[in-house]
Amino acid sequence: MLRITEIFYSLQGETRTTGFPTVFIRLTGCPLRCQYCDSEYAFHGGKKLTIEEIMAQVASYQPNYVTVTGGEPLAQKSCLILLNKLCDRGYQVSLETSGALDVSQVDQRVIKVVDIKTPDSLEVNKNRYQNLDFLQAHDQLKFVICSREDYEWSRDQLVKLNIPAAVEVLFSPSYEQIEPRVLAEWILTDKLNVRMQIQLHKLLWGDRPGV
Repeated sequence: MLRITEIFYSLQGETRTTGFPTVFIRLTGCPLRCQYCDSEYAFHGGKKLTIEEIMAQVASYQPNYVTVTGGEPLAQKSCLILLNKLCDRGYQVSLETSGALDVSQVDQRVIKVVDIKTPDSLEVNKNRYQNLDFLQAHDQLKFVICSREDYEWSRDQLVKLNIPAAVEVLFSPSYEQIEPRVLAEWILTDKLNVRMQIQLHKLLWGDRPGV
C-alpha cells in the first residue's frame, strides 16, 4: 500500500522530458519544509492505494512517461516497489526527490531527478551528498535558485561537489521569487555548463494542483 495525494495526466513541466504528456503519481508526506514548496497540500491526507490500483490508473492513460513525485516519494518504502513495477511495465520512469533520503536502492532504470537544497530553501542542512555516488548518466541534479546569494552558492557547488561528469545539472528559478531572465543572464555571464529550466506547467496553468 502507498498513500497517494493524486494521480493525474499532464505535460511534464521540468527536466529533460519537458513538454511530453506524462502521468504523475504524487505520494503523500515529506520530512522537509522548503520555503518555496508548491505541493504543501501533499504533506498530509491522501488515500491508501495498492500498487495494483495505482498501476491500473496509470495504464488507463496509456502513457509513455511516468513521474513519481511528492511530497517526498522515498519517505514511503513501498515507493521502491512501485518504481520497479512501473519500469517492468515498459514506461520511461522518473523520480523527483528532495535529495534528503537515500537513493541507492532506486531501480537503475529510473531517471532520478535529485535536488541539492540551497541556503534560501531553508533546508540546506538536509542535503544527503552521498547520493551523488549513486547518480548515473541519465540522472539529473537540480538547484532551485531563490536569490543572487543562492545562485552564487550553487555556482560554487559545481566546483566543490564531485558531480559525475555525465550528469546534467539543472538551475531553476524559484517561482515568483526570481525573474527567469535574470537567472538566464547570470548563467550566460558566468558561462556555466548547466541547463536552465522554467516550470512549463505553471506558465500554462498557474500554480495549482493537478497540472
